[in-house]
Amino acid sequence: MQYLQIPPPAELQPYIRHFWVLEGDTTSQVRSFRTLADGTPGFIFQNKEKGILYQFDKQLPASFLYGQATKAAAIHIDGEFDTIGIFFQPYGLKAIFGIDAQELTDDCMELNPYFSAVGDMLSAVLQREPTTEMRIRKLVAFISEQANRQARNQDSAIIYAAQQIWKHSGNLELADLRSELFLTERSFERKFKQYVGLSPKLFSRIVKFQSSLQSLRTASFEKLSDIAYRHQYADQSHFIRNFREFAGCSPLQLQQLREKVMDSSVTVIL
Repeated sequence: MQYLQIPPPAELQPYIRHFWVLEGDTTSQVRSFRTLADGTPGFIFQNKEKGILYQFDKQLPASFLYGQATKAAAIHIDGEFDTIGIFFQPYGLKAIFGIDAQELTDDCMELNPYFSAVGDMLSAVLQREPTTEMRIRKLVAFISEQANRQARNQDSAIIYAAQQIWKHSGNLELADLRSELFLTERSFERKFKQYVGLSPKLFSRIVKFQSSLQSLRTASFEKLSDIAYRHQYADQSHFIRNFREFAGCSPLQLQQLREKVMDSSVTVIL
């Protein structure tokens, strides 16, 4: 089993955090990957000749967009992983595709718009390409085209707000941010949900969770209370409650799961 992260070209960095590739073979024991609330929407393509993806026993399309997640979930496969994914920036669905992001929160939709360069459906185009590199090139061209179409409609204030919340790891006074942007609370929340799919407050909490998760992964702490106070939680109990909400388990349970992954268990955590 091989998992790779691939940076986007410079012109797409305002829209994409990174591409990722998950590949397996018939000897692999990995049968699923676990997703956590991470503050970003995304895209997944699975080579249907190799395997079929399922979530909650529901078969997923070969290529689909998904919105912001507010809880953990697991995607299982029948067959082998030959999967390409994209982590967009938090506002990517609206900025690239013009989609009202809140329509896809905790949900997904099949992505089969016409690929104007070749007059074909995107999933069919990707399916025909023989290598991961060529598929990513097609995706880069497709996303560039879509983003250029939406460029005039982008709300720079809301994009800036999402970027600032991310930059400050979720620990930012939203009232100050609204004041800086000359937006009322109601207008700010409405526009933010359209672009990000979440309220500013919930998005901030998820970003804070992700920042604490990074500290947990790098083991740069002696005890959980160190992480709690570093990320401005009220106390360790507050941190654990917040962690359970977005990870579906406690910090200790997630560490144990990651150790099983290191020992060739059945789950990859993205």
